Amino acid sequence: MRRHGDDEVHEHDRGLSHDLPVLARRRMIRLLAGAGAAAGLVPLVGCTAEGASSSAADCARVPEETAGPYPGDGSNGVNVLKESGVVRSDITRSFGDSAGSTAEGVPLTCTLTVVDAASGCATPATPRKGAAVYVWHCDREGGYSLYTEGVTDENYLRGVQETDEKGRVTFTSVFPGCYTGRWPHIHFEVYGSLRDATSATAITSTSQLALPKDVCEAVYATAGYERSVDHLGRLSLESDSVFGDGHDQQLATVRGSVEEGYTATLTVAV
Repeated sequence: MRRHGDDEVHEHDRGLSHDLPVLARRRMIRLLAGAGAAAGLVPLVGCTAEGASSSAADCARVPEETAGPYPGDGSNGVNVLKESGVVRSDITRSFGDSAGSTAEGVPLTCTLTVVDAASGCATPATPRKGAAVYVWHCDREGGYSLYTEGVTDENYLRGVQETDEKGRVTFTSVFPGCYTGRWPHIHFEVYGSLRDATSATAITSTSQLALPKDVCEAVYATAGYERSVDHLGRLSLESDSVFGDGHDQQLATVRGSVEEGYTATLTVAV
């Protein structure tokens, strides 16, 4: 079932009350998983550490999260997935009939590796070749293209790719800003195929990627991210309405520097 809820606060969110059912479901799944283990049952899980992991704590499907109010997938207004040009690796520039602007900010390359949760804690986990991933996130000022005032005629920071033989997709982007009430994050939807993605049907999983605090602080100390400094200072992963109940499968590994740009990687079990 599609999740039509919000993931932002103030103009970006209809409130924590919408996210509570999602968080409650996740806590229930964990409780049931523990009960199943006690009874000798084996849950359907996948390894979501970098590469693969034998740790039971690391072997789990990526948590299902709200897509937020601005997915651009047709579930809440505009549908960018059916537009020619949405299948691309560089998502910094708007495309098609948009205004054609380029999002500014510290460079960020994001690689997601989609693996089969049914392979359990195999080493390595089985990659999902031929799946598709749609990613979107806010710009450095906290606005979402297609929705936020001032960038409604843009569709940058949105794109789709098909996974390769290793289950990977890589997007060239910019580091997202931090706005009131939400920890810095990137949204993504996983589809069974590129055809499913570009027709906006049969979503396999919807989740969010979290960015590490130390990297966020370094980026937000640069020009253009001034508004993010205060917002980040009022937040923590533990207090965030999405990541607060656990983020082990969602916290990206990020390397790099402000001068050379960053790379973020996350393995996603579905």
